[in-house]
Amino acid sequence: MKLLRRGDSDNSDKRDVEGTEASSASEEAPIEQVGKGRPTPKRRDAEAKRRGPVAPAPLTAKEARARRKATRGSKEDRKADAAERRASSADRRARMLAGEDKYLLPRDKGPVRAYVRDFIDARRNLVGLFMPLALILIMTMFVTPALQQIVTLVMLVMMLFMVGEGIWLGRMINNRVAERFPDSTDGGFKLGWYAFVRASQIRKLRAPKPRVGPGDAI
Repeated sequence: MKLLRRGDSDNSDKRDVEGTEASSASEEAPIEQVGKGRPTPKRRDAEAKRRGPVAPAPLTAKEARARRKATRGSKEDRKADAAERRASSADRRARMLAGEDKYLLPRDKGPVRAYVRDFIDARRNLVGLFMPLALILIMTMFVTPALQQIVTLVMLVMMLFMVGEGIWLGRMINNRVAERFPDSTDGGFKLGWYAFVRASQIRKLRAPKPRVGPGDAI
C-alpha cells in the first residue's frame, strides 16, 4: 500500500511539472492568426493607403496659395468648367420653366399641381391686378399728398376683394381636384393657397410658365 501511495505521489508530481511546462510553452508561443495572417485594416486606413501619402500642411501663406493654384488647374480649364456649369444650370432652369416634372420644385410636382396651374392660367383673375394697381397707388401717394386718404381707402377695398376671391378660388380648386383626382391626398388649405399665390402673380413672371392661354378649356 505504501508503494502504491508513493507511486501515485510521484505520478502526481510529474503531472504537475508537465502541466507547468506546457503552460509556460503556451504563453511563450506566438498566437497564430486565422485567415489572412494579419489583422483586418480599418476602412479609414485602407482608404488613406489607396489615396497615397498625405501631403504635409503648408508652412507659409505663400506655399498655401501656390498649392491652391496648382490644384485649381489652368485658367482655360476653369473657364471651361464655369461655362459648363452655366450651361447646365440654364438647361435645368429651362426645363423647370417648361414644366418638366423631374426639374420642378417639390411644391410644383405632381399632376394635381399641374392641373391647378393650368386652371389658374386659363382664367382672368381679379387678384392678379393687385400688384400693378398697388404700385400705381403707392406712387400717387408721393406725388399728391392730398390723395393719401383716398389711396388708403382704395387699397383697403382691394384687399377685401382679394381676400374674398382667394377664399372662393380655394374652394373651387379643391372641388375640381376632388372630382378629377378622387384618390389624391393633395387638398385643403395648402392647395387653395397654392392656387391663390399663382393667381396673384403677374402672368409673365409665373414659374413654371403657363401652358394654356386665357379662356382655354381645361
